[in-house]
Amino acid sequence: MGLVQTVKAGCSYLASCVKSLPEDSLENFYINRFGRVLYSMFFQSYTQKLWGRSPKDISPDWGAQRVKGLSIRALLKDCLSKMLPHGKNRDVETSLIEEFLYPKYGPGQLWELAAAEIVERGGKIVRGAGVDEILCRDNMVCGVGFVRGDKSREKLGADILLSSMPLTDLLDSMGKTVPEHIKTVARGLPYRDFVTVGVLVEELALRNNTRIPTLNRLVPDCWIYVQDAGIKMGRIQIFNNWSPYMVSDAEHKVWIGLEYFCDEGDPYWNLPDDQWAGLASKELVQMGVLESGKAVLDFHVEKVKKAYPAYFDTYKDIPTLRTWLDGFENLYCIGRNGQHRYNNMDHSMATAMEAVANIISGKKTKENVWGVNTEKEYHEQGRSGALSGEYKMNT
Repeated sequence: MGLVQTVKAGCSYLASCVKSLPEDSLENFYINRFGRVLYSMFFQSYTQKLWGRSPKDISPDWGAQRVKGLSIRALLKDCLSKMLPHGKNRDVETSLIEEFLYPKYGPGQLWELAAAEIVERGGKIVRGAGVDEILCRDNMVCGVGFVRGDKSREKLGADILLSSMPLTDLLDSMGKTVPEHIKTVARGLPYRDFVTVGVLVEELALRNNTRIPTLNRLVPDCWIYVQDAGIKMGRIQIFNNWSPYMVSDAEHKVWIGLEYFCDEGDPYWNLPDDQWAGLASKELVQMGVLESGKAVLDFHVEKVKKAYPAYFDTYKDIPTLRTWLDGFENLYCIGRNGQHRYNNMDHSMATAMEAVANIISGKKTKENVWGVNTEKEYHEQGRSGALSGEYKMNT
């Protein structure tokens, strides 16, 4: 940043402490916690990339959920506490946790094991099928209709339905059961879609200048956010650092994941895979992550619809939607899209656990299911150093 920019940022932060802005937008939420200078450097362009909207037009709920107690004050407090004798056992903001557990072969390993246990216990998993009909009777869900990969249709009865499908799709699948004003809210819920481009290279131009040991002197980051407004890419993941077991030759090759945000059907979404790889390579060279002329050894493109439930348009009417859905005694909305809340993986799993606890105990209210990741103390702090395992990753 340099001395001059650092001083400007400091003065801007102090000004935000003296006079706070009304927190009626995501922009004001960030400015109040970091000052206008740091907001413009680190939050404004990235947020615009992610949501395709100005932070002025986005609800502050997004910031209240994702950064919580994180602020300049929290950062300084954390830096100072590290110097104390018992600093490793300090309470820290979740965003500042330095060690965490990660599956050896990536997050998919968790779901592969879960699926195997379901089958082992006698459960049945229907793969390659999409639910497009929710059958209801007398404020109860009584079944689902779905289409298999071969286009054949089937129906299954249901005693209980746990739904992690997007609320827009869930309400659309419930057909004439849904009142018109509820349909209007559901169809107006916004989403951002996601494309990740995996790129295999021999090495990165970035070098590890820290004291953190890494294979092949890689920079120790798991991901790097790209705030530059002139770059379409939003984030870079370095899979070797998440777990070297995910890369077949981690000592000599690097797999990186390049994340792009777009809307289904727009020109970027429809780009062929080779053009995505070309754009990714061009931007990596432009940023100095790859050296010009270095070959891309392999690439892979994945597209995810409705990856990010967004906080504008009819989002403000979610409470109305929730109240109506809770009228179905045996329906539980769980997960990120199931609740239209940008939860992380841990909180998404927690919503399912709360739902199961209610089913087992016979509890009728669903406040605890919807309440995951809403109370400030629920997710704002974690215990640094409290996690241990075979593979720890520094961030």
